[in-house]
Amino acid sequence: MRALTWQGREDLRVETVPDPTIQEPTDAIVRVTSTAICGSDLHLYGILGMYLDKGDVLGHETMGIVEAVGPAATRLRPGDRVVVPFGIACGTCWMCTRGLMSQCETTQVREHSKGAALFGYTKLYGQVPGGQAEYLRVPQAQFGPVVVPDDGSPDERYLYLSDVLPTAWQAVEYAQVPRGGSVVVVGLGPIGQMSARIAAHRGAARVIGLDLVPERLAMAQRHGIDVIDISAVDDVVDAVLDLTDGRGADATIDAVGMEAHGSPMAARAQKAAGLLPDALARRATEKAGVDRLAALETAIALVRRGGTVSISGVYGGAVDPMPMMELFDKQVALRMGQANVRRWVDDLLPLVSADDDPLGVLDLATHRLPLEEAPRAYAMFQAKEDGCIKVVLDPAAGTGAAR
Repeated sequence: MRALTWQGREDLRVETVPDPTIQEPTDAIVRVTSTAICGSDLHLYGILGMYLDKGDVLGHETMGIVEAVGPAATRLRPGDRVVVPFGIACGTCWMCTRGLMSQCETTQVREHSKGAALFGYTKLYGQVPGGQAEYLRVPQAQFGPVVVPDDGSPDERYLYLSDVLPTAWQAVEYAQVPRGGSVVVVGLGPIGQMSARIAAHRGAARVIGLDLVPERLAMAQRHGIDVIDISAVDDVVDAVLDLTDGRGADATIDAVGMEAHGSPMAARAQKAAGLLPDALARRATEKAGVDRLAALETAIALVRRGGTVSISGVYGGAVDPMPMMELFDKQVALRMGQANVRRWVDDLLPLVSADDDPLGVLDLATHRLPLEEAPRAYAMFQAKEDGCIKVVLDPAAGTGAAR
């Protein structure tokens, strides 16, 4: 089969690799019909190469058609149309039964003291081959895959159940936005877009989105979000105070993570670590790693006293400096973590299936390209070129498919 493989820092190639096979009774094989590029994939593209091997298959936002199932995965049948959650969970362990599928005790990567295994995401999370490929082996298929209607609707109606929608839903849940309250979403990439829409859908009276990319700001505005172009205001704190009765927002959501703009020293440190030999780079990252914290610092500055900061952006630093005095003085609550995808699917599936598309899932992807063009798509997504907000890859399409 053809698959997108990691070959080095900012060096991805689509290559022919062996087809996946059933290895465990709980496995399934899915023929991929759509697979998206996530913002956290960019961390692998540019920063976390020390945890990858040449030839690793990337991708964790995937849906397709079941081709084969193991003898213990009888919940599925060949021909089912499924979305595959990015985290791999058993559904029956102590953590899963408490809604913490991202901490599944069956698939935890104990070698690295990490939570549940993830598709296409480094040795730290199990080095499981990802879904930016023609076929995907799905472990724990007796629980993970979500069967969706084979109703002729485009994949984009359901694809984001793999990551974007559950991550955004959890971000809003963790933010504890009071009904009629206010929330600031820092960063209007795919997670930020959906966090803002979900917050509004769930009853927030004022949803404010921050970004500096015109296309992202325009997309959020189409969905009724108040936006602030952070490059066009003298002081973003003052701008938010003006919109929130001088208190700040009831909650803020950091939808950016470790690669935020505005953190030049941390950016240089990340790049320097990435140039070291892998063993040294891993040691530097695990013992002295720092993130670009501009987005998180903004989220903390904008939340009102007694409010909540919800972190959905991925961080990986070991010694990040936190503004503890500000957090303590403002009595801020923090919630964060990988999305517990299956916990939120029952809430989301009726919304994405609805004819009126209340969350606007059909207005998120800006590019649909053949899998063969994935290396170009990563570079475009990283550079935010051509109005790129979300890329969906089509393994069945020939080279040269149009936007």
